[in-house]
Amino acid sequence: MNPFELHALKQRIKDIAFRVIAILGLLFALCVLILLLVNVAADGLGRINLQFLTSFPSRHADKAGIVAGLAGSFFMVIITAAIAVPVGIGAAIYLEEYGRKNWIGRFIEINIANLAGVPSIVYGLLGLGLFVRWMSLDRSILAGSLTMSLLIMPVIIISTREALRAVPNGIREASFAVGATRWQTIWHHLLPISFPSILTGIILAISRAIGETAPLITIGALTYVTFLPKNLDSAFTILPIQIYNWVSRPQQEFHENAAAGIIMLLVFTLLLNSIAIILRNRFSR
Repeated sequence: MNPFELHALKQRIKDIAFRVIAILGLLFALCVLILLLVNVAADGLGRINLQFLTSFPSRHADKAGIVAGLAGSFFMVIITAAIAVPVGIGAAIYLEEYGRKNWIGRFIEINIANLAGVPSIVYGLLGLGLFVRWMSLDRSILAGSLTMSLLIMPVIIISTREALRAVPNGIREASFAVGATRWQTIWHHLLPISFPSILTGIILAISRAIGETAPLITIGALTYVTFLPKNLDSAFTILPIQIYNWVSRPQQEFHENAAAGIIMLLVFTLLLNSIAIILRNRFSR
């Protein structure tokens, strides 16, 4: 065997070994996930019924429900997306298509990338100081949504910029060549082409917002709510906080409620993600 064949054989062995390790890692992660889902389903499926979905929290486990947390999560996600998505996409368009490539732009880029990795509790402290106390929004659903908007906005900005960068420069140059302005090029060519990738980033950001609890606990979201949000100034709770409240109690019945709440949170998250994925696939076609 000559040196070239020996080198090719070594590379092939390394490639096979890497594939085996990757597959084993994937199988391990899937096994852990399946075990967790089976454990949660065994505890919580028997608790899910119409009474559980339409009842407010109660000191009696058999009468407690998730309607307040489910409604709070729904309204918070809608308001958060309405604030963060247009602002995040607009900021990404400016930074990528209009902003100058100088040290200021690089400084902003580095800071946005750092913000995407900041622990969520820091955003909760920021929301507490800025929205709850300085802007006097109290413990309202608007203050919670603004805090969550700050949390997910860096993810939206980064994913949108990467999607715009992936569009070939030839499309921009062709659009400018026929007399289109920069905004017409962005609106009619860049955004339609990059929109499926932008939606992927939005899906990831919204999924994170649905499951976050620490920022909302920090700003003072309630754990025991017996009413539905009526307006943006209403106090609120969300499903993860309700689950946390049940898990912290010693009674086994509340732990079953928490397992049922986890199942409904997964269903809620998958439902919203499915809608976004359907839209992404439609725009891709």
